[in-house]
Amino acid sequence: MRFSGVSTGPCIGHVGPEALAGGPIGRLRDGDRVRVVIDTKRLAGTIDLVRTDAVTGEDHPADEELAGRSMRADLRGDAALPDATRLWAALQDASGGTWGGCVYDVDRIVQLLNAGKQAQARA
Repeated sequence: MRFSGVSTGPCIGHVGPEALAGGPIGRLRDGDRVRVVIDTKRLAGTIDLVRTDAVTGEDHPADEELAGRSMRADLRGDAALPDATRLWAALQDASGGTWGGCVYDVDRIVQLLNAGKQAQARA
């Protein structure tokens, strides 16, 4: 993701393979209301599916509803993705996904690679 030099204020600009890796963004539907909260003092933010309470009119996160949904049926990978992008997506998926902090968990990746090699050796 690249921003021009004129972007000011909070900007959401992360792009990741989250939906195809089973992450929550792949469960959003057209018409869903999403709330973005950015804490500029702590440099932290949250993005939530929200539902409005009929009595109070307040928005509340609908985490359980989102977690209970199935993935969108129309999601699919782009066959033209470069190998480097596909590898990056696989490493993110093995590490816990973009929603897990976009941090490569090397121990987890090595564990999964070793488990895969052992499974192939047994087959």
